Amino acid sequence: MRIFTIGYEGATVAEFLAALEGAGVERVIDVRAVPNSRRPGFSKTPLRNALAEAGIEYVHLRALGTPADGRAAARAGRHADLERIYAGQLELPEAIVQAAQMTELAAEKPSALLCYERDPAHCHRTLLLDAVAPGADVRHLFASVTVD
Repeated sequence: MRIFTIGYEGATVAEFLAALEGAGVERVIDVRAVPNSRRPGFSKTPLRNALAEAGIEYVHLRALGTPADGRAAARAGRHADLERIYAGQLELPEAIVQAAQMTELAAEKPSALLCYERDPAHCHRTLLLDAVAPGADVRHLFASVTVD
């Protein structure tokens, strides 16, 4: 199974969509616990609408997001804490169900996991794939970044 990941940090919606379209992504799987963003266009409803206009499906799997204490650890650069906290999240029954759903969805059509963090090495989406899809062909996408 091939699965893409993408973070929208620093990108515009147009840059983000261009990266997805360039890779042939047909579905975005949002793995944010809280699908809101201060970045224009990346909150759940406007993002879903922009993706639909581009012919890309949107699915939100909230239980695969990082809990608040894990997000705080990530912002503080405490990656070991993020790993520990997120491992606990993935043991929850709803996360187990949604992880199975995620792998089924990704097997159906080209899909990209979405989160904020641009660098996948600092994001829970890499931890997620390492835990539930070892051996998957993971391709990290990077949207061009506009300098604000």
